[in-house]
Amino acid sequence: MIPEELDLADDATATAVHAVGLRSYRVEADLIGFDGIPPLHESLADMRAQPLRWLGCRADGVPVAFVAWRQDGTDTIDIDRLCVDPSWFRRGLATTLLRALLDRTEGDVTVSTGAENTPAVSLYQRAGFLRTGTAEPAPGLEIATFRLQRG
Repeated sequence: MIPEELDLADDATATAVHAVGLRSYRVEADLIGFDGIPPLHESLADMRAQPLRWLGCRADGVPVAFVAWRQDGTDTIDIDRLCVDPSWFRRGLATTLLRALLDRTEGDVTVSTGAENTPAVSLYQRAGFLRTGTAEPAPGLEIATFRLQRG
């Protein structure tokens, strides 16, 4: 699959992306033992209102995986979310999307994920991200932070 820009102004695309995110974050919530992941409780309207750029992979015209990021006036890109529909796990889509994002952007890249989300932690480490720390934004929730320095 070839990653492409996703336009969340399109209702069908936005609805599909939202559904993929909910299914993906449900798996992460189970992995890390924390149900309070903000995008897991985000409405379609709230998701669309995020100041993010979206890149995704489609199957039969429907998004099945995506990465969304922001770059707020600095050279640093912050990956806000990287989600794959569970029915498409273990097919290399997260790696494909991460590579596509890195190919299309410049500057350092930051990302965070549940510290117990082993598949995501492994993905970022394989891509050359270095772990920069661990935070506990809520009791019982450990978030691992990563940075990829480019340049």
